Amino acid sequence: MNELEIIQLIQEKKYIELKKILSDMNEVDIAEILEDENLDIGTLLLIFRMLPKDLAVDVFAHFSKDKQRGIISSLNDSEVKHIMDELFFDDMIDMLEEMPANIVKKILLNSSIEERKLINQFLNYPEDSAGSIMTIEYVELKRSMSVKEALDRIREIGLTKETIYTCYVTDKYRKLEGIVTLRTLVSSPDEFLIEGLMDVDTIYAHTHDDQEFVTDLFMKYDFIALPVVDMESRLTGIITVDDIMDVMKREATEDFQIMAAMSPSEEAYLDTKVLKLASQRIVWLLILMVSATISGSIISSFDELISSVVILTSFIPMLMDTGGNSGSQSSTLIIRGLATGEIEISDGLIVLWKEFRIALMVGTSLAFINLLRLLILERIDIGISLLVSVTLIVTVVIAKVIGGILPILAKKAKLDPALMAGPLITTIADALSLIVYFSIASKMFRI
Repeated sequence: MNELEIIQLIQEKKYIELKKILSDMNEVDIAEILEDENLDIGTLLLIFRMLPKDLAVDVFAHFSKDKQRGIISSLNDSEVKHIMDELFFDDMIDMLEEMPANIVKKILLNSSIEERKLINQFLNYPEDSAGSIMTIEYVELKRSMSVKEALDRIREIGLTKETIYTCYVTDKYRKLEGIVTLRTLVSSPDEFLIEGLMDVDTIYAHTHDDQEFVTDLFMKYDFIALPVVDMESRLTGIITVDDIMDVMKREATEDFQIMAAMSPSEEAYLDTKVLKLASQRIVWLLILMVSATISGSIISSFDELISSVVILTSFIPMLMDTGGNSGSQSSTLIIRGLATGEIEISDGLIVLWKEFRIALMVGTSLAFINLLRLLILERIDIGISLLVSVTLIVTVVIAKVIGGILPILAKKAKLDPALMAGPLITTIADALSLIVYFSIASKMFRI
């Protein structure tokens, strides 16, 4: 049954038939249907309460933060307690971070003292740290256990854990000693000890490590889960691949927004008010607009030259556009390389040399084609044609070198490389290309 048919059942209030259908559906699909903006909160709650309890919790975890807020506000204490008890801990923390104080208070009132202590601890981790996205739902084993004891423990507690494919071996002080995979356990004799099977060369993150560092570890080692320890090497939690994918999505969105000269925002476009969207864009546009006056000042300083050789002005847009596009190409590739770990700060000179050679090849090709166009099709004087073509080479070289090196310099200065994207590089390349263009022209025409 498709979404439209389910919406029709809701509209026709055929709830018994609807309950049967929803019970057999995937929780992600149910959440997507119930997110329908035309569905009022009363009907949503009625349907939500019809779902089997375990399914309702899974559906709740996939709702948007606004929808979760509306549901929590409307549920009674026992219903809230059931959801909080059944949600994976990291999902609950993610939700609480977005909730207003009155709803957080309602949730905490329905939590045990131990849960409250843990929640407060997790909420106090820095927003972009490993600690803020980890979960405490992992399988913990001891090195003295046999394989049989370990498997018995996994069967006992496995359903309440977010992942059981990697188990963590700790000592009596909860210090991380190693890891052992479920594959290793199920393929080993029952009497073997964990001590002889575990991998002691464990890669881990610290609670205050930046999320980007954690993302790099996941990408480098293809982890499905990564242990997180405190400053005393005690196992505090784990980060699972689904959580790190959310981080990657967030970081990619943020980079796109910065590259487009916008202030980063995690809010969905359709949920963000027009005034807020405008305020996110206007600051950078204002900065770029003011910086663009540099180009105007350069042009003004060559008034005498321009008034003597008016045709020079007709090539300014082409030179500026080509410079901006060339710089954007390079910066986009380098920013992506820095984000994925393909390029390191130490590769700066290699990138500089490579972009210089690429720029010479590209610039020379464009200049040659442009020279033929001006001479044959436009019938422009050969002196001016050569001037424009030479300037084109210099412009492309400058733009590509700047576009390649500025993101690396930004990374070295501990800034987001995405700041050095299209709009900013275009402004710099425009100014430099105009200086080169008019300087060569001044010497050529002795003005």
